[in-house]
Amino acid sequence: MSTLFQHFFEKFNQLSPLEHDFTSVLDTIALKPKILYFYGKMPENVITNGVEQRAKAVAIVGARKNTPYGEEIAYKMAYDLAKRGVVIVSGLAFGIDSIAHRAALDAGGVTVAVLGTPINQIYPRQHEGLAREIIEKGGAVISEYAPGVKVYPKTSFLERNRLIAGLSDVVVVAEAAERSGSLNTAVHALDQGKDLFAVPGNITSPMSQGCNKLIRQGANPYTSVDDILDLLFPAPKKCKKSQPQLLLADNEEELAVLKALAGGINDGEEIMRQAQLSAGIFNQTVTMLEIKGVIRALGANKWARR
Repeated sequence: MSTLFQHFFEKFNQLSPLEHDFTSVLDTIALKPKILYFYGKMPENVITNGVEQRAKAVAIVGARKNTPYGEEIAYKMAYDLAKRGVVIVSGLAFGIDSIAHRAALDAGGVTVAVLGTPINQIYPRQHEGLAREIIEKGGAVISEYAPGVKVYPKTSFLERNRLIAGLSDVVVVAEAAERSGSLNTAVHALDQGKDLFAVPGNITSPMSQGCNKLIRQGANPYTSVDDILDLLFPAPKKCKKSQPQLLLADNEEELAVLKALAGGINDGEEIMRQAQLSAGIFNQTVTMLEIKGVIRALGANKWARR
């Protein structure tokens, strides 16, 4: 750790995942961590429609060597989600991860970074400043590895991906080559039953092959932030109000018959009296309404709307 940030990262906290609502979801994943070490604070619950609940979280992951296309999509996605109060989760890595964290901070939102290194080893070192800003602006930097624990980067970074997916309601792969490490996060998302999105890309671009393959295998194609917002915040179903029946009449006689039927009268004699129609006009009228499929005969000179 650089001398500039050494003092800032001296003190960290620890908790069991079950001690906080935001991390309690990790109790259901495979290889659940017993202890989490972290700087900053875990995202607080929110009040929605008068009910307190865990803050919604979306993981945005992707290529370390991103293209301008990947940067544009990831930044706007993270920014728009953070503006809606969604916690952005990622891995602090170069590329898409850091873009997602930066966008969330620029939006005034909360973001959580999950390390694949011991808590006192911010990686990459170039992102120590970003990690500090995440903490100072109400987010958290998390690791399941205590200080001094020896880790093997080839496996520890893959292992942390299960935590990134586990903390999130939705996982989005913003850009990925065919053998990108972010595809491992997608696998964890599927194993955990999380909703998985992938950003479709140019079929000739190597950096979109991983995402296009995920979509071919069944991942949701990401087309706009509304794809995710509609999933996280579904609109309440509106009760359908009963609509008055339309009176499909072509003349005054037909209208008079239909009004009588709408009023609950189905006896032909009663309809004739209320509509003030002669027997001949009445028979002609109901015959035309029956031909048009508006009414039906019940027998014994009784009628009903269809």
